[in-house]
Formats: sequence, structure tokens, C-alpha cells
Amino acid sequence: MSVQTLADVVLVDYGLGNLRSAQRGLERAGASVSVTDDPADFEAADGIVLPGVGAFSEGMENAGPFREPLAAAAERGQPIFGICLGMQMLLTTSEEADHAGQGQVEGLDFVPGTNVRFSQGQKVPHMGWNELNVEREHPLVDGVDGEYAYFVHSYYAEPDDPDAVVATTDYGVSFPAVIANEAGNVFGTQFHPEKSGETGLRILRNFVEYCAEQ
Repeated sequence: MSVQTLADVVLVDYGLGNLRSAQRGLERAGASVSVTDDPADFEAADGIVLPGVGAFSEGMENAGPFREPLAAAAERGQPIFGICLGMQMLLTTSEEADHAGQGQVEGLDFVPGTNVRFSQGQKVPHMGWNELNVEREHPLVDGVDGEYAYFVHSYYAEPDDPDAVVATTDYGVSFPAVIANEAGNVFGTQFHPEKSGETGLRILRNFVEYCAEQ
């Protein structure tokens, strides 16, 4: 059974991230997906997905050529969806680079704030299924309050503006599971929707429908 294509989405290939599973998840959600390492493909897309697995400093180094095109896309109001490390890269900076002795590494700064390491005695990384608590309305989290998603991470976002937090999860501390910028078009999930079963599929569908409406 073929799914009707609702939106054309580009998946940014900057050398980090599980592109295959993210691509399959988005296609199941009704997107036509182009995997690209060419920022020229951004403008015509209905939405942009920034996946990511790995270290913040390496992510930002690899994403260097995409920094200005992503900023231009955000300014145009295009939907930009960061997943896991991709979400952390939406912030201003991260303790992770400092922790590794790499000093201050500048994030994309679409959502002002920093990423901090779990430090309240939690086992790191936070790995496995955990509950989503929706804190405010956003199209991405429609219908997922109280559902469970799959996490793998050692750092979490601390946005400067509490209103940037869309959903939280508890792991000895309440941390942002979903964040969004003030305009609402740039957002991210700390968990992996493509690995989160029906809940993740619902979030990817919400994203694809949001892209189609813009």
C-alpha cells in the first residue's frame, strides 16, 4: 500500500546520524525524502531534518557549511526538525565540548541555551524508553502526552527561555524532551522518533503534516 506523499523533506547528511532509519520513518509518515549534503536543496523543501548521533563538537564542525543556509531557512519560516544531537545543535553551546577539552563550541543558536551533562547521580547515558509530558501546545506533540519514546543521551538541553520547552521527561531531573524556538518553526526531540514505535511515527506524521501546511 503506497502512502500519499504529503510533503517534500530534506534529510541533511553532514556525516553523523542514522540516516537510513530516519529516512524510513519519515517515508512511513508520508514524506518524500531526499538525503542531501547540498544546502542548495534546502530552499525548495517543505521541511528540513537535522539528524545526529555523536559528539556536539564534531557535529558542529561537520555542520559548518550548513550553518548559514540553515539560518536562512529558519528566517524564511521553513520547518527545521533536529533529532537527538540534531536537537542539541539547535542551542547556543554545550558543556560537552568543554568537557572534552575542546573549549567553547558555537551551536546554531536557533534556541538560545546550553546543553548540560546529567550530574545528579544518574546512570549515563540515559538509555531506553521514558515518558513524555507535554508542557504546552505545539503541532509536533499533538496526541503524544503520556506516551513513551526511546532515548540515548548523556547531555540535555537547558534553554534560556522556559517557554522553549514543549515537553519534558523525568530522569532524576526533569529535562526537555522537545524544544521549539519562539516562532515555532524550529524544533527538536531529544529522543529518536524513528526508534520510538507508534509514538515516534505519530510525531513524524505531525511533522510531515506541519510541513505540508506551511
